[in-house]
Amino acid sequence: MSEQSALVLFSGGQDSTTCLAWALDRFDHVETIGFDYGQRHRVELELRQNVREALRARFPAWAAKLGEDHLVDLTVLGQISDTALTKDVAIAMQADGLPNTFVPGRNLVFMTFAAAIAYRRGAKHLVTGVCETDYSGYPDCRDDTMKAMQLALNLGMQSRFVIHTPLMWIDKAQTWDLAERLGGADLVSLIREETISCYNGDTTHRHEWGMGCGTCPACQLRAQGWAAYRAGQPA
Repeated sequence: MSEQSALVLFSGGQDSTTCLAWALDRFDHVETIGFDYGQRHRVELELRQNVREALRARFPAWAAKLGEDHLVDLTVLGQISDTALTKDVAIAMQADGLPNTFVPGRNLVFMTFAAAIAYRRGAKHLVTGVCETDYSGYPDCRDDTMKAMQLALNLGMQSRFVIHTPLMWIDKAQTWDLAERLGGADLVSLIREETISCYNGDTTHRHEWGMGCGTCPACQLRAQGWAAYRAGQPA
């Protein structure tokens, strides 16, 4: 298992792209993994390749480190889920206080499959963009969940994986700021131009902060974070 090899859970959105840059800045070899789980915003599966190619083209030092991409078919997760991310239903809050965009077990399944591939590829480090500071309240994004997953994966696979969550304690404005610190204005521009976080997968509307419907919870968080980030920039 390589101490300097990482696998990044990469959807092609703002958070995972920032995490990919974070990993490329720290490790010698970085691979990516994405999941097709029948998501309504599955356009992200196409756009994530654009993001990888843009990173290669704009950041030569990172290009040499960026390795293979893995796409895993998890459509069964969408088949057993009844959520606004896997069905064509309106986004709303549920009686349990969670939004119906919550896909039960999603991040747990993602981490398990990522670890299985990392085991095969000899990668020690798993990097994911989960966050419990500026998010939709998903319990599988919490720090406690990730700590428990690391323990379970290491016990179950007799390994020494390290799960990294670079965004866990920062908000969306700070995520934009982290991108700037990692890759300057070029990375911020790339994230605005090439990534999508929209739950509706809307690529037809362009905003100052990027593409998206502008009304879903993911777009609202991204827009608010952009506004706060810009407000803190020098005049």
